[in-house]
Amino acid sequence: MVVKDGAKMSKSKGNVVDPDDLIAKYGADTARLFVLFAAPPERDLEWSAQGVEGMSRFLNRVWRFVDGWVETSVDVKGTEAASNDAECRLIHRTIRRVTDDIERLHFNTALSALMEYLNAVQGERCSRDAVELLPRLLAPFAPHLADELWEMCGHAECIATVTWPSADPKWLQEEMSCVVVQVNGKLRDRIMIPAESPEATVKESALTEKVRTVIGNRPVIKAICVPGKLINFVVKE
Repeated sequence: MVVKDGAKMSKSKGNVVDPDDLIAKYGADTARLFVLFAAPPERDLEWSAQGVEGMSRFLNRVWRFVDGWVETSVDVKGTEAASNDAECRLIHRTIRRVTDDIERLHFNTALSALMEYLNAVQGERCSRDAVELLPRLLAPFAPHLADELWEMCGHAECIATVTWPSADPKWLQEEMSCVVVQVNGKLRDRIMIPAESPEATVKESALTEKVRTVIGNRPVIKAICVPGKLINFVVKE
């Protein structure tokens, strides 16, 4: 480990962090998450009390989310929420991200993907699949908490025996949008582009051969973009 100022930890310098103290205060799962999230395996770890607190808050959020779902998952008609298309895309893209990062030993980015996933599902009425994905993907990082959450969701078997989820390719395909391309307000072309494409990508894709022919050598003054709908190139007459 390395402390924040870059000095190597040693007993003589009195800057050693005792893992037993850390585990006693926060638990083994928090300690493990901090070590995995703070730095890639090939780099020295910088000690940060703030980082440990952050991991503790994240795990507490996960616990509250799953616990809240267990208490409210069944509505007055006795049915759980069903997965919709947006939720399925989120689930399977998260599975792919976490799986790929674990295989590459990029544990910090795998945990970042789980944090993003929790941010996306918190406050929503989620399906069982969406909720149970959290303990399943957290299990390699926080096995004690994951097993408790798995049992909380009604499962008798240990989560360590549960098959790792696999991403369904059909939910990994990006949604496409038809974008109208205008030049000075007149329709010149249409393009199909991923719905969540950044504006720079939309502008580049919209400069099709048809549109370039219309623009010619005239300078483009500006491009007005309405995400997922249209882009209008304003050129000098």
